[in-house]
Amino acid sequence: MLELPDDLRGAFKEPLGPVFTDPATLLAADGAGRPLVAVGDVVTAHLLDAGRRPDVAVIDGHTEREPVAADVAATLPEPDVTVANPPATLSRELLDALVTALADAPAVVGVDGEEDLATLPAVLATPLGGAVVYGQPGEGMVLVPVTDASRATARDLLSRMTGDVDAALDVVE
Repeated sequence: MLELPDDLRGAFKEPLGPVFTDPATLLAADGAGRPLVAVGDVVTAHLLDAGRRPDVAVIDGHTEREPVAADVAATLPEPDVTVANPPATLSRELLDALVTALADAPAVVGVDGEEDLATLPAVLATPLGGAVVYGQPGEGMVLVPVTDASRATARDLLSRMTGDVDAALDVVE
């Protein structure tokens, strides 16, 4: 449905919110609302280890393009649904699964491919007052409180991808 053009990759290097290295500190932070959506295997494992099951987790069995460590994989719940989502894309299947998971929470969406870009539709689909947490390689976990401002940023980035942007926004907004 949508693909990340090469010239937009740099826009994703800057975190969309504050970065935390400790899940307990993240969970105590202002803006760590409900529902809580986790994008990434390691982030999901850290939240579970801290005693907080995400309302929705999006996992793909990898971190930084390598399979997750066995101890991380062992802590992750089995997906309720698995969808295809090739690298550097947002498939219709992933967008639909994310919206359904939010309606049916708690839920785990498994991704065959790559879940990295799921943060954008997660911010758009999560109700105001919720939060999305994703991993920032080499830095920690990024907390994105779902506000009008964070939605505007996610919408802007998603709108700059190639493909049927209007159809994607119809799914998640």
